[in-house]
Amino acid sequence: MDIKELLKVIKDNEIRSIDLKYSDLIGNWYHITFPSRKIESVVKEGIPFDGSSIPGMKSVEAGDMVLIPDISTAIIDPFMKYSTVRMLAYICDADTRIGVKKDPRSLAKRAQEYLCETGIADQSFWIPEFEFYLFNEAKINNGKFSAGYKFTSSENKEDLPFGYEDIDGTAVANRKGYHIDIPFDKYADIREEMVELIENIGCPIRYHHHEVGLSAQQEIETELIDFEKIIDKMMYIKDIIHNTALKNELTATFMPKPLYEEPGNGMHFHIMLKKKGENIFYAKGNYADLSDNALYFIGGILKHGRSLTAFTNPSTNSFKRLLPGFEAPVKLFFGLANRSATIRIPKYATDKDSKRIEFRTSDGTCNYYLAMSALLMAGLDGIKNKIMPTKENKYGPFDDNIFEWSEEQQSELLSIPTSLEEALEALKEDHKYLLAGDVFNKELIDSWIHEKMKEVIAVKNRPHPFEMNLYYNL
Repeated sequence: MDIKELLKVIKDNEIRSIDLKYSDLIGNWYHITFPSRKIESVVKEGIPFDGSSIPGMKSVEAGDMVLIPDISTAIIDPFMKYSTVRMLAYICDADTRIGVKKDPRSLAKRAQEYLCETGIADQSFWIPEFEFYLFNEAKINNGKFSAGYKFTSSENKEDLPFGYEDIDGTAVANRKGYHIDIPFDKYADIREEMVELIENIGCPIRYHHHEVGLSAQQEIETELIDFEKIIDKMMYIKDIIHNTALKNELTATFMPKPLYEEPGNGMHFHIMLKKKGENIFYAKGNYADLSDNALYFIGGILKHGRSLTAFTNPSTNSFKRLLPGFEAPVKLFFGLANRSATIRIPKYATDKDSKRIEFRTSDGTCNYYLAMSALLMAGLDGIKNKIMPTKENKYGPFDDNIFEWSEEQQSELLSIPTSLEEALEALKEDHKYLLAGDVFNKELIDSWIHEKMKEVIAVKNRPHPFEMNLYYNL
């Protein structure tokens, strides 16, 4: 969409306002709204704002920044009461109008430019898998003298909302929720409502279904889409899921582990590289029909896997999902159709048009722009340095369930970090690959570690409710 097309949309739909959205370093969304009549001047001049008020962005003494709209991301807002067009913006320096180094969207743009500069490929294609819970209630309390939470779901006999009697008997128990059918899958229509809105913004959906968690865990998965397009669509998708849930008197969470001893929410990324329209990950006859470039790409991700988790799993809660014995991987290796692997090669993707890898560690607390760019940079580092993943260096391929191995065998494999603090330490030690092409920079990485350590300390310093069970009466 260009400015002429946008002006026509504004006129034809009697658009009243333009809503500019942008992301902070962590991945939180912000917005500012202005009358649609000002669109041409704003596109040219941008909107000034105080960058020092956005966590991790800039200091008070140098806070002046400007938002520059990206017209190509414009859509008609499906949730605002008044007719509104929303679009994403770049965070730019007030004087140069160039995207700042800590602007997540500008960073992702640099990652795409770097991909092309390497000559390895000119496009990367991705499938994100959105896993989330839809709760009827989410009561959260954290104060000095009390702390706790309560989530309820009308789908689970053991987790019913207050006053809900399940008189139709459709709440279930003692089984897994994976692909559970209607009427026990109570929110299939709500997922369909979400999917319709997602497809209306030009993002095709592969499928959607009930996930394993009985308390209304859901999954929506897109088709393979170019990096430059999907990374922005993902921000819209997350917004659509949250707002559609609220519209239907539910609450959605992408939190990796909201429920004890219940399935967690991941965000798997399927990845494919193309050059001049050809999939460079495919080579008939190799292991899983993967090309050397695909294996090198895998090698780069596995070599840098510990530091990558600082971006792909950037919450203290992330590591409560990554536990041994579950489908969430805890060891850095790859394998064909192996769901205990960090990188799984989908067995059904058998030809040159579909051959790809799946990174299974990440979750929905990540900032998509940073996490996906970091994965791309790690894979490209693997190709540049021909990092071949082999059994000798314990990266695989392993096609069996490693959780059935002996403890001694499992201990020989490289593990992902067990905490956010450990992941941040790994990032301190291993981030040179991110600096290539000036995609990431030291200031951003330092700011990321600084902001995330605030979360580590905030959680570490608070008494845990279960500590009351353990120690109150000692």
